[in-house]
Amino acid sequence: MSDAPLPGPLCSTMQEVRAGVDALDRELVALLARRFAYMDAAARIKAERGHVRDEARKAAVIANARTAAEALGLPAAVIADLWEQLVEASIAYELSAFDRR
Repeated sequence: MSDAPLPGPLCSTMQEVRAGVDALDRELVALLARRFAYMDAAARIKAERGHVRDEARKAAVIANARTAAEALGLPAAVIADLWEQLVEASIAYELSAFDRR
């Protein structure tokens, strides 16, 4: 028997739902670690601390997430809000990484 969680539509118990959510949360954290590794790279590559915050890029990243959410039938405003928080956290992380170099 496989330890992989059932896809959401196949779940029939809360135990199955929770196992799936927990597994997905672990995957999301791993993906965030990969994303933050790019922030480390950006902090290493950018010549000036002032280049860390790029409002045009921030807006584009959030718009891309909103568009992807809409395409998947997800609540676009909620996803955009999450991405706002993610991008701000990424900027803070990158600033900290820049300051450590």
